[in-house]
Formats: sequence, C-alpha cells, structure tokens
Amino acid sequence: MTAPESLTARFEATRPQLSAIAYRMLGSIDDAQDAVQEAWLRLSRSAATGAEHIDNLDAWLTTVVSRICLNEVRDRRGRGREEPVAHLPDPIVDAPDESDPEHAAMLADAVGLALFVVLDTLPPAERLAFVLHDVFAVPFDQIAPIVERTPEATRKLASRARRRIERAGSTPDAGIAAQREVVDAFFAAGRSGDMDRLVAVLDPDVVLRGDFGPGTPGFRAGGAQSVAELARGYAGPDREVRAAMVNGAAGAVVFVAGRATAVMGFVVRDGRIAAIDVLADPARVARIDVGRLAR
Repeated sequence: MTAPESLTARFEATRPQLSAIAYRMLGSIDDAQDAVQEAWLRLSRSAATGAEHIDNLDAWLTTVVSRICLNEVRDRRGRGREEPVAHLPDPIVDAPDESDPEHAAMLADAVGLALFVVLDTLPPAERLAFVLHDVFAVPFDQIAPIVERTPEATRKLASRARRRIERAGSTPDAGIAAQREVVDAFFAAGRSGDMDRLVAVLDPDVVLRGDFGPGTPGFRAGGAQSVAELARGYAGPDREVRAAMVNGAAGAVVFVAGRATAVMGFVVRDGRIAAIDVLADPARVARIDVGRLAR
C-alpha cells in the first residue's frame, strides 16, 4: 500500500467517529458530512506539502473537525440565523427491528431529538466540551486548546453542560421495548379518541415541539391536557402511523396518502411520555429514507 493509500485508509477508519462528532455538534447530516470532507481536504493538503508531521492522526482529525464545527456553531449565532421556534436536527430513522450500520456509527449512542434541543441552548464551547469528553472520551487536555481554555476550565465547561442536560430530563428510559409499549399506547388512545387514556400516558409536564421548516412558525406546547388535544390529530383516520427508531429511541413516521409527512421522536421517562418532537418540514422529511418501515 502506497503512502497516499495508507493515509486514505486511516482517514476512512476514523470517518465514523468524526461524522458522529460533527452530527452532535451541528444537528445536520449534510453539514456534518461537509465538516468531515473539509478535514480530509486539509489532511490531503498537509500531506502533499509536508507542512506538518502528524504523530497522532486520530487526535489531529478530531481536533480539525471539532474546530470546524465550533466555528460553524459560532457563525450561526453570529449571523442570527432565522430558525423556527422549535428547530429540530435532521432525524436518523431506522426500522424498529434493524439499524443501518452507518446510522449506528453516526449516533454513537442514543441521542434523541430532545437532547439536540438542549444542546442547541448551550454556549458553543460548552457544547463541544460535553460532546468530546462525555460522549467520545476525549481528554480535557486535548479539548482545551480547541476551546482556548485551560484543562481545568474546560472541565468546568463540560460540567456545566452536563448539569443543564440532566436538569432538562432529555434522557429516556432504558429499554426500547418498554419505550415502544408507551408510544403504541399513545397512538392507540389517540385513535380511539379517549382523552383520559391519552392524558394518562403523558407526563403532567410533557412538552410538544413542532418544526415545520423555514418561513413557517414552529410551536411549543406544554402540559398533558394541552398536548393531548394537539397530539390527537397525529392519530387521525387519514393518517397512517408506522413504528420507527428515531435517533436510537422509539418513534414513528406519519404518512398521509402514502407520503411521509412527519417524523416523531419521543422521550419516555418513568413509563410516561415526557417530550414529543415533531419534524414536519416537507423538504427535510422528503429526504429521509422510509422505505424499510413496515406498513
């Protein structure tokens, strides 16, 4: 194997983790792929010019992708990018009984849509410190130069982020089967029109967020009674609900006249639904491969 071929092979071996880091930071599959591609271009240029000797390629690539993502997140905030009231990430959708290997690598572990909502509220440096350390076990002394802090200050960034995420309660119950039972009960109650059953399956402080895409107001509703009134429409007779895995948790895709119109992610906590995130942006939903979802 020649030197360029060896470098390509080593980069490809690192690509899954780089993609997972970028997805966690950016919430966009396309943007994550762009960040990883930019890292490859920088690596290629460096190798071609002999500008620097890279002792630890994995660490070098992680640093490059992290800086690209950090700059992108900062630029988004600096531009004041207009987004819906509830901006949701690109969902990763799989059939309930199977997982695409590429999707599994992108997720790294279960990272529900609700967690992204919390991550989007964090300052960029906090988000990066949390993602790199808590998810990918990158040591603080490697993260510190990226966020331009000391290792101890970087540790505090990750700790603050961790506390915010824990307070938000965006982590679901363990066990997909138990999650699925609650989600199925939610749709069954909606189809029957039984408001009491629908409210009973919801946490009293449940939150429903909807993202309809640019130019269309999103919404956020809270409380079991209010959410039950809104959510009942997703189980209407004109809608077909197909079970799915959405970002590693029990979810669903809603079809109307055979066309996918919404992706729904759920946070099931203590046996009740604590959060529902609905992506109904037609352009983004249309890009999702839903062909493997059973009817």
